[in-house]
Amino acid sequence: MARQMLEEAIATPTAKGRGQVPVLIERFAVRLRAAGFRDDEIVSVPVEIDGEKTAGLVVRYAGRDPKAKPIAFLGHMDVVDALKENWATDPYVPTEKDGYIYGRGSTDNKAGVTALVASFIRLKKSGFVPQRDLLLAFSGDEESGMMTTRALTRHPLVARAEYALNSDAGSGQQGADGKYRFNIQAAEKTYANFVIGARNPGGHSSAPGPDNAIYDLARALVKLEGLRFPVEFNDITRIMVADLAKEKGGELGDALNRLLANPGDAAARAIAEKYPRDANILWTTCVATMLQAGNAPNALPQNANATVNCRIFPGTTVEAARARIGATIANPKLTVTVLGEGVASPVSPVNPAVFARLQKAMDATYPGVVLKPSMSSGGTDGREFRAAGIPTYGAGALALKADDGRAHGTDERVPIAAYLKQLDYWDALLRDLGSRP
Repeated sequence: MARQMLEEAIATPTAKGRGQVPVLIERFAVRLRAAGFRDDEIVSVPVEIDGEKTAGLVVRYAGRDPKAKPIAFLGHMDVVDALKENWATDPYVPTEKDGYIYGRGSTDNKAGVTALVASFIRLKKSGFVPQRDLLLAFSGDEESGMMTTRALTRHPLVARAEYALNSDAGSGQQGADGKYRFNIQAAEKTYANFVIGARNPGGHSSAPGPDNAIYDLARALVKLEGLRFPVEFNDITRIMVADLAKEKGGELGDALNRLLANPGDAAARAIAEKYPRDANILWTTCVATMLQAGNAPNALPQNANATVNCRIFPGTTVEAARARIGATIANPKLTVTVLGEGVASPVSPVNPAVFARLQKAMDATYPGVVLKPSMSSGGTDGREFRAAGIPTYGAGALALKADDGRAHGTDERVPIAAYLKQLDYWDALLRDLGSRP
């Protein structure tokens, strides 16, 4: 059943603009009703975005104690759209090949949501009654705005949650050495886009003057390239960096240990910057990602804009990052504005009791794997839940190999064996958490 649900979900193209999220919700609802969930326990949370009707989904697995705070289990039903011509298979036709199921959303995040729905159904059919409410809280636009996520955090059932466990932040890795590595995501950087804008009256290209919007913007971007935010630590990243220093060793390990002792060590920072995939947890990053300028090849540019993407360390506000960019480019003729909305996300506190339960479920699935808290540089629904005051932690047991990290890219795929093994993890975790007050 879980495999059938995954294939049905992949075959439902839930990308923005296709209007298919409500279709997937109804497919889940049919199976949930058949398992014994009442209609009033399966709640669609409708939201209209840019003229498209989409929705979030709340499923209540009713517990014995209605006064106890529930636990929410998160995932997102939407996907980033795919270009069929770039794929070896049709992205919306689930295809089995070499032990994988290929299809858009197979890992991000339909493997998570279908495993959770299947686990709720499995428990319901077994007659299990939890001590307190367990909730599914699935968003419908995590990839394109998280408006449904915000609606979920305001839903009266979900808003009461003691904490949330996020399947979208619960995958791990199987290294070339065969060893498995999983973490508990307890924080993530804020995602924010800014636009640096230059304006000019323009004119005929045959008579260029001393002012040019493109040149002004180019000089600003050169300055932006040199922007460095300070090294920062919180309770989560301090653990991560200490572990990373042990794992990496060498010059990077030495530099990380020196930064732990003295975040202002410029020489150690210079070494860490040579390893951006590891060091990005140490500071806020801002990088130019898009350019738009000019309106005709024979006219002086009247407008020049650069989009700057920032991944902001928890505790730094979006406005503080915007102000820092403005101070760096130091040109009052240019504007720095927030594109869309950036949401600051606090760090979820280290919770030994919750972590012990997650470790117990991991022990039942991948014995010997030791879970530790982590912070991610990407963004998930957890950002909005943390901002709403609901501590959120990554949870799951989807083990991916190095070449399986294809979310948002071509030929996305999920290992069938790893997907099915998740069912053992969620069954153990849901029974454990549901049996406790």
